[in-house]
Amino acid sequence: MRDPERVLNSLAKQSKIAMYRFERLYRILFNKEIYYVAYQKLYAKEGNMTPGVDGKTIDDMSISRIEQLIELLKSEQYQPVSSKRIYIPKKNGTKRPLGIPSFDDKLVQEVIRMILEAIYEGSFESCSHGFRPNRGCHTALSRIKDTFTGSKWFVEGDIKGFFDNINHDILIRTLEERISDNRFTRLIRKFLNAGYMEEWIFHRTYSGTPQGGIISPVLANIYLDKFDKYMNEYIQNFNEGKKRKPDTVYSKYALRKIRAERKLKTETDEKKREFYLNRINECCKARNNHPSLDEMDSSYRRLKYTRYADDFLIGIIGSKADCVKVKKDIKDFLEEKLKLELSDEKTLITNTKKNAKFLGYEIGIYKTDQIKRIGKGTAQRYYRSKVFLKLSMDTMKKKLFEYDAIKLTYHNGKERWHPKARPCMKNNDDLEILCQYNGEIRGFYNYYSLANNSYTIDSFYNIMEYSMYKTYACKYKSSVRKILRKYSKNGEFGIDYMKKNGKAVRCEFYHDGFKRKPLSRIKFNDDQPLIKITRTSLIDRIKANKCEICGTESVLSMHHVKKLKDLQGKKIWEKHMIARRRKTIAVCHDCHWKIHTGRLD
Repeated sequence: MRDPERVLNSLAKQSKIAMYRFERLYRILFNKEIYYVAYQKLYAKEGNMTPGVDGKTIDDMSISRIEQLIELLKSEQYQPVSSKRIYIPKKNGTKRPLGIPSFDDKLVQEVIRMILEAIYEGSFESCSHGFRPNRGCHTALSRIKDTFTGSKWFVEGDIKGFFDNINHDILIRTLEERISDNRFTRLIRKFLNAGYMEEWIFHRTYSGTPQGGIISPVLANIYLDKFDKYMNEYIQNFNEGKKRKPDTVYSKYALRKIRAERKLKTETDEKKREFYLNRINECCKARNNHPSLDEMDSSYRRLKYTRYADDFLIGIIGSKADCVKVKKDIKDFLEEKLKLELSDEKTLITNTKKNAKFLGYEIGIYKTDQIKRIGKGTAQRYYRSKVFLKLSMDTMKKKLFEYDAIKLTYHNGKERWHPKARPCMKNNDDLEILCQYNGEIRGFYNYYSLANNSYTIDSFYNIMEYSMYKTYACKYKSSVRKILRKYSKNGEFGIDYMKKNGKAVRCEFYHDGFKRKPLSRIKFNDDQPLIKITRTSLIDRIKANKCEICGTESVLSMHHVKKLKDLQGKKIWEKHMIARRRKTIAVCHDCHWKIHTGRLD
């Protein structure tokens, strides 16, 4: 069997040829080794222990189970199982539908995802950042920070119900532009049409990608890549002028300064030299009160575009009429070519005097008349039209309400924030409470650390800090003062605990500050990096044919647990897993049956 790494890199290499069409992709699905790689990528996720409609989970994974899947695929008798639909609560109080596929379907989808990613990743546009390797929210924000300089207008774009409204026929036709393998595209269509079960009632899906499906993100990017390419062509036609015209007032003072400098070079009289020096300084001060270029130059236009999943942001140097036309053209393209609807309520045209909202940040253009000194002490205007990323107080407030760590009061019409205890945590042990607060603070800081005003996270931190103190006070029916006296050492709050090896350790409350971190810098080029697959011992263990409990040589299956901390360590197999810090154990059929029936002590 061919090595999966070589197979995927071969596909990636051929994907650089624009007119190349891929054939016999379906045969890759007969390679057992690529399923081992897919299993290795999926096995650690807790959601795999949630049963699908067929009642199966990742537990009892074995080589024979993979071989049975391959046989079904060879005869094209493989049929994806409908997803089990559940609902999870959203921040606004409503519920979001979530699909839980069968694990066998997840495994096949992961193999398809790796194949599709190898084929398409090198051809995706650099403006796309969602669900792609080495990219994410921070790289999208970095792109905006670097390229939206000087924008006059923002267009905040949102596609209504994107994942539920992807047209299956358009998606398959898009895939067939590069893939000439009917069996492969038929398999993808099977996943698209698999439907879902809700309260044991089957619902057919006529549009959209599988809810909770592993292939959904890459299929969404393939679908919207046409929109990205359209926008890049649109930008080429929209942009006008090489450079803005010089500002007349700025140019007048700059010219006076140059003339005074020329005369100063030849002048020997001290009084006249002093006069020209004063003239130069006056010209510099007057010049720095005006932009060097005409910001209202109608002959100069620019458009910048960045997309993350179904949200996109456009920065425009031009008029509001240009923005209205851009929005209309985008709406027409999405409706005609992709059968998608642009949300009028969420697609806003915003002047850069106000902030646009994108990926949880507020984005605006920073303008100031301040000056700074550059080389040889020359005065120059400070950055005038740079992009700034802002964390708003509303965002912090929403997150604190989500954690139930805040209550509001009003005094003289002003809103006041007060920390509150979280009674839901009072049954946790001391270390769990501290670690949860630390994790929540670090998670919030890590995401918003790019903000120019990241120091304001200190307000969030202070509420969380005293909420934690009150939670401990609630747990022990004590006061905050007594809690601080009990747990503080050298001015730092912390919890002392013992490790399993008997070593005493102290976990302290976060106190490293909220300094702004540099933006993620990535090279936006067409070179796709080589695909590298790191192998672990997981597959070697299942191939070893030796039970890790009784030592019997036989065909093995892998027993999985959701969390190691749920194991009590009383039974031999639990001790085995805890000692090796593994959520898996390769066992023979008899031992696996005894584990599930509680007979293996």
